[in-house]
Amino acid sequence: MPDAPEQPGFTVRVAQNQYLPPGGTEVHAVVTVASDGGGAPGAQEPPAEVIILDTSGSMYGDRLAHARRAARAAVDTLREGARFALVAGDHTATMVYPTRRELATADPRSRAAAKEALRGLTAGGGTRMGRWVEQAAELFSRTEAELKHAILLTDGKNNDPSPEFGRVLAAHEGEFVCDCRGVGTDWNVDELREVASVLLGSVGMVTDPAELAEDFRAMTRSAMAKTVPDVELRLWTPRGADVVSVRQVSPTVEDVTARRRDSGPQNGDYPTGSWGVETREYHVRVSVPPADTGRRMRAGRVSVRTPRGDRTLAHGDILAEWTENETRTATIEPRVAHYTGQVELAAAVQEGLRARERGDTGTATSRLGRAVALAHESGNETTAALLARVVDVVDPVSGTVRLRPEVAATDAMALDTCSTRTVPITPASGTEPGRRG
Repeated sequence: MPDAPEQPGFTVRVAQNQYLPPGGTEVHAVVTVASDGGGAPGAQEPPAEVIILDTSGSMYGDRLAHARRAARAAVDTLREGARFALVAGDHTATMVYPTRRELATADPRSRAAAKEALRGLTAGGGTRMGRWVEQAAELFSRTEAELKHAILLTDGKNNDPSPEFGRVLAAHEGEFVCDCRGVGTDWNVDELREVASVLLGSVGMVTDPAELAEDFRAMTRSAMAKTVPDVELRLWTPRGADVVSVRQVSPTVEDVTARRRDSGPQNGDYPTGSWGVETREYHVRVSVPPADTGRRMRAGRVSVRTPRGDRTLAHGDILAEWTENETRTATIEPRVAHYTGQVELAAAVQEGLRARERGDTGTATSRLGRAVALAHESGNETTAALLARVVDVVDPVSGTVRLRPEVAATDAMALDTCSTRTVPITPASGTEPGRRG
């Protein structure tokens, strides 16, 4: 497929089977976007970081002590000159450092002061995550930084009414990236996944509070390494064609179809947040008008761009060609097949766990069995191992399983949290990894 990097730093590769039978109307493509951290002007201002620690009553004791250590590790990992703040979250949001509603500048003095301020944290009150998000958004609004990142840690369920919380998230979508972490087993995976999804971050579970410090250090290090803010995918389609879906499929599954913002005739933009040195892949489905044998067309063009300066960094074409050659039309492009299976795996895990929670053993057994088969087929060893803690695997090839009568809450939640993480396709799966350039 054509690769057309227009600036060094980003590349786009399109993997697809472009051939359709006469009258065929749907084109599938996996778009691989790779960044080496360059290729666009980096943020002129240092990055900004807000660390939100749940200090509700359930965080009492060792859990709060480990959260303090994690926040100190994050502060030590900040780049010199980065703007930052520490926020305590319960039924409200309280500034820990600095005490005023503003961001401090990372240097030896402010780091020491911030770590000292953490000593004063106490646990009490409820959990109103909407107020935490609003406080982070207010702090970010007071800086010229373009790279804005937050860490949100909780051990409990959100007490905000669902409609109100949804409005808060929608109001701040795209303003900053937020990575969410849950500790213990009393938090809700779907709630944190919603925050991470809207705010373009990740969701993870930390089963051992002692591991929080290293996790915070890794998240902060990754945030400080970002170099290109506000990257968008622009998808152009010809007249008469429609975008069926756009879904990130690596490194995690995330349906971004609803994030589309129309940006001109036949153009739609999909925000992806900030980038460093990394690769992400997207499964794009486009519906095109049926055509006769021999017709060729460009079914779409995917561009990587930054709104600041309106710069296109790389692009690639999605093609369609109608043929009566059944061998060509019946071939499933390996990358498309692999990630279609990974998306189905994520859905099967989540549907199986929800069925198990409501006592529907038949559906739970069927869906989790399907997940076992898909994990085995794709070589997703991490998900396969987590599934084996929830079901007894009789035959991984066919997906024959038995539900375990007793399952630790940590095992079920770890499987749920991990369900959207995918594994890349390997040469053994039928195709080499995408080339750069």
